[in-house]
Amino acid sequence: MKRVLCFGDSNTWGQDPLTGERLDKDTRWSGVLAKDLGPSYEIIEEGLNGRTTVWDDPIQGYANGQDYLVPCLKSHHPLDLVIIMLGTNDLKNRFSLSARDIAKGAAVLVGIVLKSDCGVAQAAPKVLLVAPPPVAELGDHAESFVGAEAKSKRLSEHFKKIATECGCALVDAGTVVTSSRIDGIHLDKDEHIKLGHAMALKVKEVIG
Repeated sequence: MKRVLCFGDSNTWGQDPLTGERLDKDTRWSGVLAKDLGPSYEIIEEGLNGRTTVWDDPIQGYANGQDYLVPCLKSHHPLDLVIIMLGTNDLKNRFSLSARDIAKGAAVLVGIVLKSDCGVAQAAPKVLLVAPPPVAELGDHAESFVGAEAKSKRLSEHFKKIATECGCALVDAGTVVTSSRIDGIHLDKDEHIKLGHAMALKVKEVIG
């Protein structure tokens, strides 16, 4: 059985932009991924609302992805693949980060996985890096994400460079899905389903 870890934020946890509640398992992109791949794959969901790549959040103090990644890898090993889908929360204006620095934060996480012994036979798992889709400054999140819309449109090019430098696979989620017009940040139900199908195709390509 192939084991795939999905390491992300509220868009991996499955927050519904309409209600704020968690979407059901069959609707979340990781659940769609599991259904598409079938019983020969185990999909492990590790989504946390507010999670950043490597940055300490002075308001949400437990959300630094770097702090939790190694314990997460160790607790779930052996892993064949780690999907990293982070960067949206790094766009919050309280971090004052460039698109390039957000991508470099993602690169740190990719490096941790590729240097780990948490794959099969103590090797490193493969990595699938996901460039998050552009956001929109809408609704309740607009004030926290002032300036993020333009910056988020530059994430794709920087994530592509990181994937090339690190030698890992990439999915540009912005070519597959669009952030909700309700809150500008999260994925609507139909977008989760679209992303899940696209991710399943890429996972098969990466690990067979």
